[in-house]
Amino acid sequence: MTDEHAMHHEDHSSCGPGYASPEEAMKAEREKVLYAIALYVGTGIEEPDYLASVDVDPNSSTYSQVIHRTPMPNVGDELHHFGWNACSSCHGDESKSRRFLIVPGTLSSRIHILDVSDERAPKLYKAIEPEEVKSKTNLTTPHTVHCLADGNIMISMLGDSEGNGPGGFLLLDEQFNIASRWEHKTDAMDYNYDFWYQPRHNVMVSSEWAAPNTFTKGFNLEDVAAGKYGHHLHFWDWEKHEIEESFDLGEEGLVPLEVRFHHNPDSTHGFVGAALSSNMWHWHKSNGKWQVEKVIDIPSVELEGWPIPVPSLVTDFLVSMDDRHLYLSNWLHGDIRQYEISDPSHPRLTGQVWCGGLLGNAGSVQGHQLSGGPQMLQLSLDGKRLYVTNSLFSAWDNQFYPEIAKAGSYLLQIDCDIENGGLKINENFYVDFGKEPAGPARAHEMRYPGGDCTSDIWA
Repeated sequence: MTDEHAMHHEDHSSCGPGYASPEEAMKAEREKVLYAIALYVGTGIEEPDYLASVDVDPNSSTYSQVIHRTPMPNVGDELHHFGWNACSSCHGDESKSRRFLIVPGTLSSRIHILDVSDERAPKLYKAIEPEEVKSKTNLTTPHTVHCLADGNIMISMLGDSEGNGPGGFLLLDEQFNIASRWEHKTDAMDYNYDFWYQPRHNVMVSSEWAAPNTFTKGFNLEDVAAGKYGHHLHFWDWEKHEIEESFDLGEEGLVPLEVRFHHNPDSTHGFVGAALSSNMWHWHKSNGKWQVEKVIDIPSVELEGWPIPVPSLVTDFLVSMDDRHLYLSNWLHGDIRQYEISDPSHPRLTGQVWCGGLLGNAGSVQGHQLSGGPQMLQLSLDGKRLYVTNSLFSAWDNQFYPEIAKAGSYLLQIDCDIENGGLKINENFYVDFGKEPAGPARAHEMRYPGGDCTSDIWA
């Protein structure tokens, strides 16, 4: 460990490893900064991707502006999802602090470590080169990052060194060295994507997208017919690092992407969004057995020029910190939905707002026509502010929303009524990634310095 690294692990002045409980997190001070991935892959601009620090403090003179950019050292990474070195699963361990972001490049397989001791201006601390990742693990294409209670960091990897499935899971140690692979075998997996663990129930759930050699080239309907996209949900024994049970979601569960357990660590309830089938599935454990059921179905829409009815494409969703609401984005249809999920088996639609899409319902904010469709979501800890960006993946953006490459992304704030239900675009907040210094950029995943609804897991 370097002296600098040791110093950060001993200094807890700005933030600890996480909150003791979801209830404590909800009472946290209002967020002032939001981090957002911004990238130039597929835009024709030969510049590195970067992490944008966005001012989300309404009392600030730079409100809704990018106040700092942390560029990566190379061009072409396709930064995508990212996460923390420590979170609420480490709560109570004074040797841990949330001081480093792990920011992988999906296309490059390079893993960046960013030091966020200066909350408004993160800086590059270390980069793990793809050659090292491949030689030590035979894995590529990093996706989801979760911190573990033992101090290690786990990353889902979507392919092997040749870009084929099923991929696996990579572990980094506390000094950000490649430690090992997490899983013992991958026989039951066709593909890999997202994961979430619930340690009190000794379980991890993982989902499937496709092999990198398939999805990095763009979407081809023939690949679906050829079985090149996933439709399984896997339940792992967390202690044994082995798949305990898999569910084939079939035609009604094509391309299951994001997975979320309840934040309550005693709960076995969780959800997965099947992107191509445009529906949500709920799981829970009853009488010692895992059960999976479809609970939300969004009909496809006939659209001129399309060979098939247009699916809504549920590409992201999250669960509020109090486990009362679920929010999902329909990237192709263009709407964001709010569901009340006190009864997880029967979600109740309570809000909807349009932020672009192919159906002609796109509005405008501050004179900006909303192009693309709503994609990545992040929710404030108190559940009242939902942030959204509109880029999915460069090759898919260029296929379905080519204008994003020229116009850049938006970052919007949606105000959420958590008492009566309802969603409304905040007209005072608009981050225009089309006006970035090096040219229009795509914006993807977002995180708060203090932790958020999609990173913190309670042990």
